[in-house]
Amino acid sequence: MNTNSNSYTIIYASVLVIVVAFLLAFTAGILKERQDTNEALDKKKQILSSLNINIEGKDVAALYAEHVKQDIIINSQGKEIAGKGGFDVDVKKENAKDLEKRQLPVYICNVKGETKYIFPVRGKGLWGAIWGYIALDADKNTIYGTYFSHEGETPGLGAEIANKSFQDQFIGKHILNSAHQFVSVAVKKIGQRAEGQEQVDALSGGTITSNGVSDMLRNGLGQYANYLTIQ
Repeated sequence: MNTNSNSYTIIYASVLVIVVAFLLAFTAGILKERQDTNEALDKKKQILSSLNINIEGKDVAALYAEHVKQDIIINSQGKEIAGKGGFDVDVKKENAKDLEKRQLPVYICNVKGETKYIFPVRGKGLWGAIWGYIALDADKNTIYGTYFSHEGETPGLGAEIANKSFQDQFIGKHILNSAHQFVSVAVKKIGQRAEGQEQVDALSGGTITSNGVSDMLRNGLGQYANYLTIQ
């Protein structure tokens, strides 16, 4: 074949594209299982962090199995629709659905002999997605612990939601009012007051991200209002 011809160039390029595509697909297939394992492990770390459990240097999988007893799925009416499988629910995808069609995961845990409930939440910060997990005491009202993270908030400002000093403000706060109605917890600038809600201090210089956290809690936990207020 004439290596200087157009047909040779086209055939050569086509073969090269096919070979490269095959190698990329093969590599992706090999790495997918490892990537999925790492993602699941990171998710377990986040859930355990909301329970104030020190995971440094520990066997995360073992700790998770020890403390997380169930991962049920409920609907917006507070009814259980599956006794397991909550861990595999994609919260981002569920949030894109109408509320009545969403599958809502709930993690039922045991910490030092006490029942805790964990609820995933997801929202929007200044530059992208923010998310977290809220752990409640057995009363489904008192915050036991929190975990927040972000996609790309500004270091030293909005990114501070990932710091323990910000997250610990929520411990002991209540998401229901005296009439046992869901009201969430507000994130407010120092000096501002939230009407009918308990509150924590907003981040200095991170107003939009702070508002995002406040909205995330109201909307994210609000999906579970019927479950939280069932007597």
